[in-house]
Amino acid sequence: MSIANRKIENMDIVLKIGEQDISSVELYPLLAQYRLLPQLAKEIIIDQAIASITCTPEESTVAKQRFYQKQQIADENQLKVWLDHHGMTPEQLEKLTVRDLKIEKFKQLTWADKLDPYFVKCKGQLDRVVYSLIRSKDPGVAQELYFRIQEGENTFSELARQYSQGSEAQTGGLLGPVELNTPHPKIAQILAASRPGQLSPPTPIGDWWIILRLEKYMSAQLDDNTRQRLLNELFQGWLMAQVQKSVTFLPAQTLPEVATEN
Repeated sequence: MSIANRKIENMDIVLKIGEQDISSVELYPLLAQYRLLPQLAKEIIIDQAIASITCTPEESTVAKQRFYQKQQIADENQLKVWLDHHGMTPEQLEKLTVRDLKIEKFKQLTWADKLDPYFVKCKGQLDRVVYSLIRSKDPGVAQELYFRIQEGENTFSELARQYSQGSEAQTGGLLGPVELNTPHPKIAQILAASRPGQLSPPTPIGDWWIILRLEKYMSAQLDDNTRQRLLNELFQGWLMAQVQKSVTFLPAQTLPEVATEN
């Protein structure tokens, strides 16, 4: 008798897929096999961290309404279908609807007063630039193009379209706006030290010779979007540290065979 058809006795069935029954005993090895245990551990750590966070009745009501709207739950029938599809109880759903709100409150309580120094630390990577680039594998060609731009014989855009050997040729060499952490570190270093309009001589980077010109430098601001982004970064860094520090995955037993259709 195949595993897809056998009946599991003296074990709790927690999942049914086609004719295959998955028991609670089999579930852990399967979570390990499909690399889902780390994510499960993260969610449990988050729940432990937000356990003491409270929401007002008004906040809970608004959060529930937003969740239902996002999940397109408009009536009791759709609610039942959603619960059945996710294998959840109404009590679990109630907790889920306010979970994101509690997480955001936890972020604010934990890191809001640390954002200013963290922003100062990260600002150099958050600043954005628009720049022009020409790349060639021939140093002689790169030097010739540099002199032609410098002497005004041709525009940067003209030569980039004709000679640059990357996708930037399609835009006349123009790239951005991008954050300074996006380009190659050596390119970022040159741009950070340049003034708008400054042409940089050919520089070797890997197999390429690169000509750069900074077009525009946009200094990052600690606005609402940046605050949220930095909060998320600090939260994710904390979460990864908690997983490494607190989580131990016990060796799984022999993994059950998962029936598949041919």
